[in-house]
Amino acid sequence: MLSSLQEGSSHAHRTPPLLSPQTARATIRVGSFVMETEARATPLGLLAIGGMVAAILLAIPPIVHAKRGPKALPPPQA
Repeated sequence: MLSSLQEGSSHAHRTPPLLSPQTARATIRVGSFVMETEARATPLGLLAIGGMVAAILLAIPPIVHAKRGPKALPPPQA
């Protein structure tokens, strides 16, 4: 019984895959200029960012449509 409790406790300390952070690094070199960056995010964080980007992109067409206003009617023909 004790060995099964110890096994269960070892699984409890593992980080769930959707909460484990992922890291990306990039370096840009142009002549003597060097820029380095690092970003860390969890898979759930990336899903949240994707949802926000999708919401922004879906909001653009109604805004552009409202900005253009109603189209003018052609002049009446005699």
